Amino acid sequence: MAEVDARQSLLEALTEAALVASGGEVAAANSAARSLLGKDIDRQPVDRAISHPAALEALERPGTARGDGVELTGLGGSRRHWLMRIAELPDGALLIRFIDRSEARAAEQMRVDFVANASHELRTPLSTLIGYTETLRDQADEIDSGTRERFLSVVHDEARRMQRVVEDLISLSRIEAEKFTAPTDAIALEPLIEQALESERRAAEERGSCLIRDIPSGLPRISGDASQITQLLDNLLSNALRYGEPGTPVRVGARAEGAMVRLSVADEGEGIAAEHLARVTERFYRVDTGRSRSLGGTGLGLSIVKHIIERHRGRLQIDSQPGRGTTVIVLLPVAAELS
Repeated sequence: MAEVDARQSLLEALTEAALVASGGEVAAANSAARSLLGKDIDRQPVDRAISHPAALEALERPGTARGDGVELTGLGGSRRHWLMRIAELPDGALLIRFIDRSEARAAEQMRVDFVANASHELRTPLSTLIGYTETLRDQADEIDSGTRERFLSVVHDEARRMQRVVEDLISLSRIEAEKFTAPTDAIALEPLIEQALESERRAAEERGSCLIRDIPSGLPRISGDASQITQLLDNLLSNALRYGEPGTPVRVGARAEGAMVRLSVADEGEGIAAEHLARVTERFYRVDTGRSRSLGGTGLGLSIVKHIIERHRGRLQIDSQPGRGTTVIVLLPVAAELS
């Protein structure tokens, strides 16, 4: 009895899901294993408790599974990934541990997607550049001045598109490198908002949209990096104008909310469906690929916003209703008072 209690205590001390199998049954399991496999797994046959083909195959041939372990996909959920390790105990029982690799696998997938998407974002305009410049070179004597100017305009626009992508990638890399150092300067948010509004005034006029501000006097200073907050505001405003319906207003508000300042930017556009909201801050993620590219977005704006907010130890919230528009809410910490 004391040996059983000691084994159970040992299992509970492990951070990962773990169980002991003996005689083809689950002899003991910790709470994490019960949460993963079911609360009634004790004394169940191992093949019923685990019921994953790759796991059962490894258990039938345990000698082959004790090195690097066995990768399991879908156990406990379609997006879950586990590394199952098997070790033989002195009494012949098997200690089976399930190490959660879901976050690591998701991070690796994000890296793969990032490389693929970045390559695509650069390859598409690059192909256009090559095609048009080859035509201009090979058919220089046959192209009239109007066509030449049109071709050169396309070349310029595609080069600028590539430049914007590269600049955003460099900016994102720089922000990530600084994320462990929270900014401490006390900065006034209102002048930065006014500056961002003025920068977008022409774009708003071209779309027939008005920029509406709602900022009370006496807004407290925030603890931040002025250049990054300016970049955040520029990205939020340009997104709101880009995806808001032409002729509809974009509203910018700010107010104190406890120890934070609440900044909001709202548009009246198509909105974002609920299934996309959790992913819109991923690099190069697009709700509507064709529309985003035609409107000139790089697919990095909200990712940059997210990383700036994380560096400032703030919070980001995106509220959206399809057909009614999107409101992005940013909470930034109020600067500490100087003693």
